[in-house]
Amino acid sequence: MNFRSYVEALKQDNDLVEIDREIDPDLECGAIIRKVCETDDKAPLFNNLKGAHNGLWRILGAPNSLRSGKDKYGRLARHLALPPSSGMKEILDKMLSAKNAPPIPPNVVKTGVCNENVLNEGEFDLTKLPVPLLHQADGGKYIQTYGMHVISSPEKDWTNWSIARAMVYDKDHLAGLVIPPQHVWQMQQKWKAIGKDVPWALCFGVPPAAIMASSMPLPDGCTEAGYIGAMTGHAIDVVKCETNDLYVPANAEIVLEGTMSITETGPEGPFGEMHGYVFPGDSHPCPLYKVNKITYRNGAILPVSNCGRLTDETHTMIGPLAAAEIHQLCKDAGLPVKEAMSPFESQVTWVVLQIDGAKLRQMKTTSEELCRKFGDLIFNHKAGYTIHRLLLVGEDIDVYNWKDVIWAFCTRCRPSLDEYFYDDVRGFPLIPYMGHGNGSPVQGGKVVSDALMPTEYTTGPNWQAADFKNSYPEDLQDKVNAEWASMGFKADH
Repeated sequence: MNFRSYVEALKQDNDLVEIDREIDPDLECGAIIRKVCETDDKAPLFNNLKGAHNGLWRILGAPNSLRSGKDKYGRLARHLALPPSSGMKEILDKMLSAKNAPPIPPNVVKTGVCNENVLNEGEFDLTKLPVPLLHQADGGKYIQTYGMHVISSPEKDWTNWSIARAMVYDKDHLAGLVIPPQHVWQMQQKWKAIGKDVPWALCFGVPPAAIMASSMPLPDGCTEAGYIGAMTGHAIDVVKCETNDLYVPANAEIVLEGTMSITETGPEGPFGEMHGYVFPGDSHPCPLYKVNKITYRNGAILPVSNCGRLTDETHTMIGPLAAAEIHQLCKDAGLPVKEAMSPFESQVTWVVLQIDGAKLRQMKTTSEELCRKFGDLIFNHKAGYTIHRLLLVGEDIDVYNWKDVIWAFCTRCRPSLDEYFYDDVRGFPLIPYMGHGNGSPVQGGKVVSDALMPTEYTTGPNWQAADFKNSYPEDLQDKVNAEWASMGFKADH
């Protein structure tokens, strides 16, 4: 529930590199973060950024990327106060634990460390702050890659905390990507309907559990603050903004207060996004955010996610959290799903669904009927917006193991015959084959792939896997394992 405590936990885990020499936020910072993400190295904390002054700011890169070694999900686990050794299943189970629990509303306090320093209108220039240029083809300097937008509906019956990228536009404006069906877009439409600009705040270095929930495709109308309280068992402390009626985490590192325009736009992008591409010159008009005030704590840290090829926060959070929400959606609909995961290797465009074999056979259904039930449900729901392939697999496939998943897909799903396509649903334009490929950039391009063998629908699996686990008696496996190191092989295999 405290970002600064999270940074200390990374130190304890020997998962942090503090860099005290001067680092240029123009590309040098981004290059280091990008290499960290591609090698699963320690998170870099840049303590001496060129152009930093008055405590604004240090940068923590790769705040929720993978670690090397056995505790590869350690940063995700630390976000939720789980042991660093936790697996993805434990992490997603924790994120879903609040689904049926009553929300615990936030606790309003008078002030917090987020208010230790204040810059009013005219006292700051966003263009002079050490905002990183992350990729050389980016259309601007992206301040918002791992912060949390805070917006309430005009009726104040729904407050949304969410992540959506934004770049510096001028000395007191940001230009941010706002696309349907994002909740930030829905909120803008509500305010546009009454002709008023949107009261807004953007918070950096928020409680780690909060940024996780902000990345989760929670249902429309769900207020993340209450969900976080239910998940952690503790009310989150919030303070009121000074320029509007919004409430922000009291221990946030940095808070920008202001409004999102319902009429004014500016060019936004391009940006090296989660699928690993930058398209130079690909800019689009997006809403402008006016910054009226900046508050921040002493020694403020700006967390930065440098998106691109595997593996960064857009993969570790967006994909698995979408899979968790899809899993819950399927359970609520009575569909026979045991586990769900979005493989990183798919650039989190897939969700793999492990099917309960016994329940499947009780349904006495067909491949097309089952796949259409999944596709109709998920591809017409916000939780399935970023996902373009659903892959159904049997109980022998570990959905958290890419070797299992790709084995099933390549050997059990016959192209075309075992696939059911969707061209009449909303597509995710940030996927390169959508926004820069053939066909509509916002419609279709989705498929349900059935990697269940025909006997799994009727009598059950009729094969034996040709692998160590399944092709040899257990006592022989135990003997080989016990003698493995003494024979000269690696002891951890």
